[in-house]
Amino acid sequence: MLSLIVVAMVAVAAGFVVWANDKRHAKYGISVPAGIAVGVAMLSWIIFVAAGFGYLPGLTWIPWVLPLLLGTAAAVGAVIYLGRSRTRLDTERMSAILRL
Repeated sequence: MLSLIVVAMVAVAAGFVVWANDKRHAKYGISVPAGIAVGVAMLSWIIFVAAGFGYLPGLTWIPWVLPLLLGTAAAVGAVIYLGRSRTRLDTERMSAILRL
């Protein structure tokens, strides 16, 4: 259970770091990448522990490291998608308003 808490805290930190490094982070909230990172990391931790990877010799690192990597990758993917789509939609809305 301690590994789940550590995974959750590090995933939140990774989500905040991903948010801070995005140049379009004003387009979405600060908790979006952190929430996605935590959700993916905790769900993958549960799956890996339920599959028994936390108790196999030589594979005990999987529930500690792999959820963090998956959560960070999911946060980066969400930031890339949200940043581009929100910028495009905001530009379209601004153009529509200026045409009036």
